[in-house]
Amino acid sequence: MATESHLLGHKAKPRGRFPHAKRAGDFIYVSGTSSRRPDDTFAGVEVIDGEKVRDVRIQTAAVIENIREILQAAGADLVDLVQVTSYLVDMADFAAYNETYAQYFDESGPTRTTVAVRELPHPDLLIEMQAVAYKPEGLR
Repeated sequence: MATESHLLGHKAKPRGRFPHAKRAGDFIYVSGTSSRRPDDTFAGVEVIDGEKVRDVRIQTAAVIENIREILQAAGADLVDLVQVTSYLVDMADFAAYNETYAQYFDESGPTRTTVAVRELPHPDLLIEMQAVAYKPEGLR
């Protein structure tokens, strides 16, 4: 089985020594992905009247769009996802996250697990996702 790593130069560089995605045969494994931009800022974070405001809806959409771009670099797209794991810092954000997620996927989409975590690699992050896609190698 052939493997192929994907490290996208136009995306935020991973904070460790790992690729954005790894193809193993017909499967593409997407590393934990956040709303971080290449300039190290985060979608869904802004300062309003001197206070930092974080928006899980904006972050969720940005994460899914980042996953889409990573998959496209590997010859796949969101429709090829078979499994998503979401990590939320606060389950009080579940409804807003779920509402945004539903703008991309319905019951025919990937399986999903959502868990609460104590924290993510940066205090501005409310959500991170990892994913698995199935795209036969010959259909790229």
